[in-house]
Amino acid sequence: MNSNERTENQTKSEEKDKKRKLPRIEPVETHHELILQDKSYKYTSRAGVLPLKDEFDQTQAEIFFVAYELDEIDNTVDRPLTFVFNGGPGSSSVWLHMGALGPQRVCMEPEGWMPPPPYRLENNEYTWLDRTDLVFVDPVGTGYSRSIDETVDKKYWSFEGDIRSVGEFIRLYLSRYQRTCSPLYLAGESYGTTRVAGLAGDLVKKGIAFNGIILISTALDLRPIFFGTGDDLPFVLFVPTYAATAWYHKKLEEELQQRPLPDLMAEVEAWAQSELTVALMKGDRIEESECRRIAERLSRYTGLNLDFVLGSNLRIDIDRFCKELLRDRKRSVGRLDSRFKGIEPSTVTERPEFDPSMLAIIPPYTATFDRYVRSELGVETDLIYEVISWNTHENWEWEKGVLPTTGEVLRGAMAKNPFMKVFVAQGYYDLATPHFATEYMISHMNIDSQLRQNVKISTYEAGHMFYLDVESLAAFKQDIDVFFS
Repeated sequence: MNSNERTENQTKSEEKDKKRKLPRIEPVETHHELILQDKSYKYTSRAGVLPLKDEFDQTQAEIFFVAYELDEIDNTVDRPLTFVFNGGPGSSSVWLHMGALGPQRVCMEPEGWMPPPPYRLENNEYTWLDRTDLVFVDPVGTGYSRSIDETVDKKYWSFEGDIRSVGEFIRLYLSRYQRTCSPLYLAGESYGTTRVAGLAGDLVKKGIAFNGIILISTALDLRPIFFGTGDDLPFVLFVPTYAATAWYHKKLEEELQQRPLPDLMAEVEAWAQSELTVALMKGDRIEESECRRIAERLSRYTGLNLDFVLGSNLRIDIDRFCKELLRDRKRSVGRLDSRFKGIEPSTVTERPEFDPSMLAIIPPYTATFDRYVRSELGVETDLIYEVISWNTHENWEWEKGVLPTTGEVLRGAMAKNPFMKVFVAQGYYDLATPHFATEYMISHMNIDSQLRQNVKISTYEAGHMFYLDVESLAAFKQDIDVFFS
């Protein structure tokens, strides 16, 4: 080995051994007052990190959190405490924090559209703080949460690793802040529902039981919402949301446009799980006459051209639908919220250039949280707050190529803890986790008949983040008030 090779190998070794500088954001408490409907709510915020350590007591990562506790409570132990997560995987908790549950809310247009900059916050009259204390958690790699190196990233960036790390955070938080005997809840959105279902199943075995689980835009089983070769299930479960989207954009024939949306959904769902399902199961054995009859009905419900439906072999994936529905207007529809429209550069491409419902939220939430966490919560750091970590998302390890199925895990948690209630919230215009797919997942959990009454489902006329729509947010809060009471 020559000197150049030795130098090169030494450099690689040094880079491999290099550890990241952890944020070391010690939890800081600040005090606030929120006036809602002429009533004062004084509360304490706590923002900072808790360490994740190995068996040698060496810190491997730090998880950032923001917590809110209502003041002037006679017995804090008796007050509910809810841990909140968004999804991704790779998302911080900023969306639920600053969009629905926290005491401050990002100002958007009433339907959820992006306002012109500069962006601002307002008091959130729909905060959950009147019902429960809140802890918003950013898993490793998101927000300000970091690990010491890429090897540790891999340890946490998987379903099992994520459950272990976030579960340890919950244990540590409950112990450190003396909340182990409080009524405990978990709330998760999207992949966050995968996470909280896994946590409910894992932590009950470790002595931490939950009073309730809130599933927002559910993904307990990822197979029904991923389009894969040879799997017809998503092509059935997405159709009602296609119909809702076409109805919203007035692409249906007049008779269907005059129907209330819930009534239309009931009709489309009944057809999709009967005639359409049977037709798709036949595959190439389907007769030409039946294929055309099904295509005509599918075209009628989705607002898509009959030739397009036939050319798709009755199987319309999400990207093609998002591009095709408004192709004649040179527009696409959003995946997270199909009410949103994107401006397309061309009418001849097969898929949308971007998701307008995703890009509408990133600038307002990024800008307002960056200021809020420093000016209001007292956090001092130059670290980038990873609102969405694409690095985490793209490097997530799906165990041996298998998508996690946590409906069974949640069923087991309910069997072990029959007092636990589950509230499922979803949007009609969600093409990321369609409502009919959610209902399929819930109905296939094999919940014991005596426990089925513990599960309640509500659907709102908005998208994946239905709380961006003010009317839906208000309805959601009413349902949550009932759930906690």
